[in-house]
Amino acid sequence: MPGGRPRAFDVDAALDRALEVFWRQGYEGASLSDLTAAMGINRPSMYAAFGNKEELFVKALDRYVSGPGAFAADALAAPTVREVIERLVNGAIDLTTGDDAPVGCLMVNSVHACGPDAASARDAALACRRAAEMALRRRLEDAPDLPGGYDAGTLARLVQTVTDGIAVQAAGGRTRDELRQVADLALGNLFPDV
Repeated sequence: MPGGRPRAFDVDAALDRALEVFWRQGYEGASLSDLTAAMGINRPSMYAAFGNKEELFVKALDRYVSGPGAFAADALAAPTVREVIERLVNGAIDLTTGDDAPVGCLMVNSVHACGPDAASARDAALACRRAAEMALRRRLEDAPDLPGGYDAGTLARLVQTVTDGIAVQAAGGRTRDELRQVADLALGNLFPDV
């Protein structure tokens, strides 16, 4: 039995465009009409390729983590704790103030801007954020150079708080230079002897 007609659109390109719509407008703000128009497809094609809006959002989150947000996983490979944290903080600044991308962070925006009807989208974004925090915590727990007096879990939460704050400030119009000044102050306080 034939497998049906081949898709007449580039699935990856369509997903990238859906990601941008969610990033700019949030889960609830992105209507199906907005999404399909940006993707250049009709609703039946969207449902066939990606499932419903919620499933599309989860796929867009995955794309965000492995695409624009990939700096976070890469930062964990840095040789020192300071470099890991520095790369995470500076990567958050670059991501959320990028010239070619929407301001702010898709995950942070999704967690804070979803109402009760979008709880599953909010939960998906929270799960991504928790996974990122746990990955950082594990990296810090294994670090021989974790500064004395710091607990790996608390430090991981602090870093996530700083990067989330960067995203919120970027969405509010703070410039890259202003956020770099904040990052320098935070890093200087975390690592005063370096």
